[in-house]
Amino acid sequence: MQLNSLQVEVILGDITTLEVDVIVNAANTSLLGGGGVDGAIHRAAGSDLLQECRTLGGARTGQAKITGGYNLPAKHVIHTPGPIWRGGRSGENALLAASWRNSLHLAAENNCHSIAFPSISTGVFRFPIAEAAQIALGEIKEFAASPSALKSVIICCFSSKDQQVYQHALKAIAN
Repeated sequence: MQLNSLQVEVILGDITTLEVDVIVNAANTSLLGGGGVDGAIHRAAGSDLLQECRTLGGARTGQAKITGGYNLPAKHVIHTPGPIWRGGRSGENALLAASWRNSLHLAAENNCHSIAFPSISTGVFRFPIAEAAQIALGEIKEFAASPSALKSVIICCFSSKDQQVYQHALKAIAN
């Protein structure tokens, strides 16, 4: 689906296999690997990714930092710690929005033309998927309103249920 000059699609797949300029890692604040998407990206990229991440000094929730992609088909990885869901009263929505917004801007600043995101914070961090999808698509739509090098955004979902939620949110935001 087209949002201004930005092509946005929701797919089902393995983010570590995507041939894009940059993939986003739903990282923890240490940036040194973990479970879920974070662990899968670190395993697929190889030990050089961990070596570079050790030089970054971690990241606060909502921040975004960029590294090389190493053994991944993607040229770069943007690491962003999303918020842990604590019931919605601890600024989780704003922090999740910052993760998406900062990742999009960092990709554009690094002349990336294509980016792929996982569903940030909806796994072990338990952020409600429907709310996360609305926040994500809202940030993408706002970003698309200004010109940038970025031309393609992929949201890569791990389950068909998550894919349906993001596709529904994309249709709603496009109207």
